[in-house]
Amino acid sequence: MEMNISSSQQILSEGSQELQNVLSNASAEAKEAIQQAKASLTGEDGTPPSTQSSASLSTDTKPFMEEKSSKERIQIIDEDKVFSKELTPAISRWGLVNKGFGYDVVSVFGSQSTGKSTLLNRLFGTTFDVMDEKARKQTTKGIWMCKAKDGPIMVMDVEGTDGRERGEDQDFERKSALFSLASSEVLLINLWEHQVGLYQGANMGLLKTVFEVNLGLFGTSRGSGKEKTLLMFVIRDHVGSTPLLNLEATLRQDMEKIWHSLSKPEALESSLLTDYFDLAFTTLPHKVLMPTQFEEAVSDLRGRFLDQSREDYVFKPIYHKRIPADGVAFYMEGIWDQVQSNADLDIPTQQELLAQFRCDEIAAVATEAFLSSVKTIRRQVESGNVVDGLGLLMSSWKQAALAHFDRDASRYHVGVYQRKRIDLIQSLDSSLSPLFLGHVKNLHKVVVRDFKQGIEEALKGKEYDFGAVVQTSRERAENTFREGAEEVRLDDTDWQYDDEFALLKEDITLIGDQCRFDETKRMVNSIERNIKKQLAEPIEFLLNKPTPQMWDKILSQFSETLERAESTYLTKAKSFNCTSSENTASLSTLRRRAWQALRSKVDEQTSETVLLSKLRVAFEERFRYDAAGVPRVWKPEDDIDDAFKKAKEETLVLLPLYARILPTAPSLLPSNISSDSPASSLSDPDAEFDFENSLSILTPTKEADLETKFRREADALYVEAKRSMVVSRAMIPVWVWGALCFLGFNEFMAVITNPLYFSTLLILIVSAYFVHKFGLSGPLVQVVTAVYKEVQRLGVEKMKEIFSEDAHSASRPGAHNQTASVKKRREPILVPAVENAEGLKSGPDGAYLEK
Repeated sequence: MEMNISSSQQILSEGSQELQNVLSNASAEAKEAIQQAKASLTGEDGTPPSTQSSASLSTDTKPFMEEKSSKERIQIIDEDKVFSKELTPAISRWGLVNKGFGYDVVSVFGSQSTGKSTLLNRLFGTTFDVMDEKARKQTTKGIWMCKAKDGPIMVMDVEGTDGRERGEDQDFERKSALFSLASSEVLLINLWEHQVGLYQGANMGLLKTVFEVNLGLFGTSRGSGKEKTLLMFVIRDHVGSTPLLNLEATLRQDMEKIWHSLSKPEALESSLLTDYFDLAFTTLPHKVLMPTQFEEAVSDLRGRFLDQSREDYVFKPIYHKRIPADGVAFYMEGIWDQVQSNADLDIPTQQELLAQFRCDEIAAVATEAFLSSVKTIRRQVESGNVVDGLGLLMSSWKQAALAHFDRDASRYHVGVYQRKRIDLIQSLDSSLSPLFLGHVKNLHKVVVRDFKQGIEEALKGKEYDFGAVVQTSRERAENTFREGAEEVRLDDTDWQYDDEFALLKEDITLIGDQCRFDETKRMVNSIERNIKKQLAEPIEFLLNKPTPQMWDKILSQFSETLERAESTYLTKAKSFNCTSSENTASLSTLRRRAWQALRSKVDEQTSETVLLSKLRVAFEERFRYDAAGVPRVWKPEDDIDDAFKKAKEETLVLLPLYARILPTAPSLLPSNISSDSPASSLSDPDAEFDFENSLSILTPTKEADLETKFRREADALYVEAKRSMVVSRAMIPVWVWGALCFLGFNEFMAVITNPLYFSTLLILIVSAYFVHKFGLSGPLVQVVTAVYKEVQRLGVEKMKEIFSEDAHSASRPGAHNQTASVKKRREPILVPAVENAEGLKSGPDGAYLEK
């Protein structure tokens, strides 16, 4: 091991000496170049070329200006991640703006201070700043671009990775690497030989992140195989101990392993590395220890970029992005915007990871205590209760959880702490939001219930203004809801209860309308009852005394009653806040129902039984009473036929009066009641109403039927009158009454002298009196009839049982003997009749009696 160390020190010392020689030679060459530049700008005598002709000056300085513009470099993305607006003018100055697709883009990727800028300057003749060997600090900041000296190539020098200046902040490293990969045709991956096989040293972790994000952002559009990117691994300080093929195999395995471990989009699960990238590998000897071999290898590598005739020429058409040169700046700016907005590149540092872990733990503990407090109240809210002071409770729970989090988490990374605090607030608010919404809904229900109960209580009084009652209750309900909702809404939240408040207003309006409808209906029903009461007696009286002016008087009474009812309705409806259309519809319904009440009373008084009774009364008044109203006692000399005919004709004239409501003056009919009047919610939507049809009371068929029935009843009364005249004529002779008294004297004496017969007779007389007095003859006859029918039924059933037993006995063996014995038992025993004390025989026909 000591020999190896000493040999290494010797090689390093020799390399240092050779490095000093190279630097001294480079200094001499630089001084010579400066002297030549000065000479080209001055005359031979050292004076400025002001005396030369302008044409000669222009001819001499044009190549220098072109060379100066071609060596111009520009920072396209600064260290603050801002894309430059000067790229398009620079491309124009480089003479590439009109090249179309005739240009190429190459960039370099690798760790800081590994010679990336030096490699680009040697390969393409660019003028990127290189690291000061003595200072060993970051040289390239951001992303720079310069045109190649010998071709239309735009070269990008990317800030190195793993620099101490940025420390753990790897955000720009990931974004710059992704930008380079997406915008370049060839990406040079610069790494030392000893880094091959390492994961972090070879930037494999960074490559994995870049590949994964690149696949998500641009994989779908670039996965067809028609557009690829060449990844050229430039292995620096290769001393030859490990062959290039072995190094290539190791790197290929590492790349394939990275590709298979990527989290690919679902549509690209089966994609391969070769679908998007081609891999190339080259080595460069040690620049200090093997300067000659290094220069030869650089020259050969330069030829692969510039000589299109070589088979290993790197700028193949499949790598070109197919963006015209004049649009390159806009294309790259769009790629940078996509890279900047992608959150997958924001991988935290170790300090941030620790802060995230601890803040999550602290937030979990604070949330657990918070949820345990919320749980007790959530049950009450879910059961529909309104919890008093819920807003203060929720605010105290939230402040306690945040205070616990602030006390323990504020000591960690400020950015993570602030983000996690915002997340915790959102989590707490999301847990409290259901309580807020549930409380608002419960408050809605309670307010609606109280609103309805308040209106009902206020309407129980005798004197009230309905509109004022509803308006007062509405304002009270809305204020109660608003105050309750504001109390429970936390200040630092975006919770709103506008939707629930709008629903509350709708419910209150519906309840108010329903109460108004109920009150209106109640008022209309009350007015209708009054109309019926006021019309009942006049209609009944006028229909009982039919005259040609009967309907005139009835309709006049109806018009007066309806006018008073409408005035009453309009007076009471003023406080209901009804619209004119609603009042019109309600009045129409009131008129219709008033007319229907009239018709109902008329129909009641013109039913078949009642109308026949009225006709019979009218007939009897004309037939049984004379002009002075004295009852007639028909005598043989009276002309009963003429009186009957006259009375019947006068009565039949009344029947057409009852058949139709037909006043003598048509103007008496109500004109504001029609079949097409506006409907109201108070009316029955299924009820049909036809005013013209309502004027007809009796159909012609019904009228003819009533006339027939009346004629029958009149004929019966006529026959009864005739019979009374015959009875008065056929008087019973006096001697008949004397014979009856003489012949029935013995029986009369036998009854009154026998206490039993007399008591029975007395009971019968008293019973007959009470039956006649209280009108019990009908029920008594029904009872007797029912008893008779029941006895008859029982007797029939008994006879059926006897005959069924006989038939059953006859069907059994020995039934003949049993039947004979039964018949023998059933034969009657005949005994001689016995005469009583009066010499009367008690047996039938005076012969025998059955026992």
